[in-house]
Amino acid sequence: MSALTVRHDPEQSWDELVRLWEEMEWPEGCKVEIIDGNITVSPSPAYQHNLIAEHIQRRLYSVVPDDWGIFQTLAIAVPSRMGMLIPDLLVAPRQQHVESDSHIPAALAELVVEITSKSNAVHDRISKCAAYATAGIPFYLLVDRWSPEGPTATLYGEPTGDVYRPLSVVKFGDPLQLPAPFGLTIDTADFPTP
Repeated sequence: MSALTVRHDPEQSWDELVRLWEEMEWPEGCKVEIIDGNITVSPSPAYQHNLIAEHIQRRLYSVVPDDWGIFQTLAIAVPSRMGMLIPDLLVAPRQQHVESDSHIPAALAELVVEITSKSNAVHDRISKCAAYATAGIPFYLLVDRWSPEGPTATLYGEPTGDVYRPLSVVKFGDPLQLPAPFGLTIDTADFPTP
């Protein structure tokens, strides 16, 4: 099953779009995001997709501070890019008081991780990368199982405008270094390939 995109009315404001996203009854188990102003409904990730997320999450728990969380279903808002995105993993300090119970501002994130799905990899490679950079998220890890060059993991950093600088690109099987504040090596040899 591939993603379904619901085009929005260009006259619709950000607040109206978020209200629609929050109030609609979407199919259970699906991931519903706003990407470039369009509501996108994706099926729940496949088992191998989840294995990669679980592997990265397990490694991150060994290095994140106690007052930070690693979230799998928390949405982050990037209003300037008309985006309400749900990364596969999100590392952010825990907040005592949040404006909305459905999402947090993207600027609070320290790291986002996206693992591509075959049907919507372009969102992770282009739209979400630009949105995360625009929000100033320090690190974006793209695990691209469907890359035309073969499965790769790319760590992006140093966001400027809507562009990241690639800090490291490794093929599955090679170690990936996450710099401070993580100081962590992720062994991509354990990532399942398509």
